[in-house]
Amino acid sequence: MQQEINAQLQELTQEFEAIKDKVSKLEKARLDQLSIALIAGDFDKILATMVIAIAAAAQDTQVKLFFSFWSLSALRDRNKKAKGKDFISKMFGMMLPKGRNKLKLSKMHMAGMGRWMIKGLMKKQNVMSLDRMFSEAAGLGIEITVCEMSMNLMGFKKEELIDYPNLRFAGAATFVAEASESSMQFFIS
Repeated sequence: MQQEINAQLQELTQEFEAIKDKVSKLEKARLDQLSIALIAGDFDKILATMVIAIAAAAQDTQVKLFFSFWSLSALRDRNKKAKGKDFISKMFGMMLPKGRNKLKLSKMHMAGMGRWMIKGLMKKQNVMSLDRMFSEAAGLGIEITVCEMSMNLMGFKKEELIDYPNLRFAGAATFVAEASESSMQFFIS
């Protein structure tokens, strides 16, 4: 009976060690990195993304943001114009918000009143503005990748986007490859 118990104990110990090795390999395979794919172009969703990104970066987590489709409006610089656009690109440019301070709320927009109220509450409660958040993000080394395909589809050009030190242009495959190494991934739509 004792031999049987010892054999089972040895078998369980070996299984435990194998599981421990697998967990260790998995932990080492993932970087202390947060990857967020963002397609929403709403003020509150951009705000939430930046709050999470800054919080993670402040805790020494590497942060990579992937801006695609409607979120690209948040990266447009209201003072920059691009030349050589075709008709559809010009139309997109006119119809979409020009910059993060022109974005609508996803809910209760109320013809601009909702955004105005949120901004007022943010100021009253000492919450950083989106402009300040982007500045903080840059200082913390948060990377922003602009989806080239989305940018081309929507008719945006590099010269009309914000100045940001860690801004780059790549495709979804680049983001997916980097996100696969991340210990945390979010998708905000």
